[in-house]
Amino acid sequence: MQTSAVLSARGLVKTFGGIKAVNEASIEVAPGSITGLIGPNGAGKTTVFNLLSNFIRPDQGKVFFDGESIESLQPHEIAQRGMIRTFQVARVLSRLSVMDNMLLAAQKQTGENFLNTWLFSKRIRQEERENRDRAIEILQSVGLAAKANDYAGALSGGQRKLLEIARALMTRPKLVLLDEPAAGVNPTLINQICEYIQYWNQQGLTFLIIEHNMDVIMSLCDRVWVLAEGTNLADGSPTEIQSNPKVLEAYLGQ
Repeated sequence: MQTSAVLSARGLVKTFGGIKAVNEASIEVAPGSITGLIGPNGAGKTTVFNLLSNFIRPDQGKVFFDGESIESLQPHEIAQRGMIRTFQVARVLSRLSVMDNMLLAAQKQTGENFLNTWLFSKRIRQEERENRDRAIEILQSVGLAAKANDYAGALSGGQRKLLEIARALMTRPKLVLLDEPAAGVNPTLINQICEYIQYWNQQGLTFLIIEHNMDVIMSLCDRVWVLAEGTNLADGSPTEIQSNPKVLEAYLGQ
C-alpha cells in the first residue's frame, strides 16, 4: 500500500448469486485530491462504494483509510473516523427542517448521553450554539442558508443533494464519497455543485466521486479510475482517460 493515499483498496471481490459484481478491483485516493470513478452501467461502481464504506462486506480484498485497515469496521465506525458517503438518491429526513438535518449530523455531542444533560448542561448549550453557527456557515457555502427553516422534503432534487453534501460536511470529514452528485440535476445547479465541491476541496477536503456526467468528471478530477465489468480498466489524468482507446471502446462506445 502507498502510505501517501488517504484511501487505498486492493483486490476487492464481491459476488452476488455466482456473478462477480466486483473482481479484483483496486483504487487509491490521494489526500487533498478530487478523484473520479467512472465506467459503463453495471461496471460495479456503486458496489465498490458500498465495499469501501462497508455497507456490504467484500468476499476478498483489503481497504485502508488513513493508514488503517477498515474492512472489519461497521459503517458508522468508518464515518466516525472521517470517511462519509452520499447516495445516488439523496437521503434526507423529509419531515425535519434543513437546519435539524444539519444538527443531527454533528458527531460526538455531549448531549447524546442522557446523564450528561444533567451534569454538563452549560457545555451542551455551548456546543449547540457552535453547531448551529457551523451549520449556517456550511449552508451558506452551498447556497441553502435561506432554506434553513424549510422542511427538507420541500426541497428540489438538486437541493436535496446539496443538503446531503452539506450534512456530510457537518461531520468534519477527511474524505467524502459522492455517488452521482449531478444525476437528475438541472445544468445550472450542476455548475453550482461543481463550484461548491471545488471550494471545499480548496479548504482541504478530499473527494471520491462517481459520476456519469463526463463534463463534471473531467473538469473536477485530478485522477480518474475506470471500471468495466467489475475490474480495473484504466487510471490516469482526465486527459489520459479521454484519449485511452480501451476507455473509448468500453465506456464511450467508440
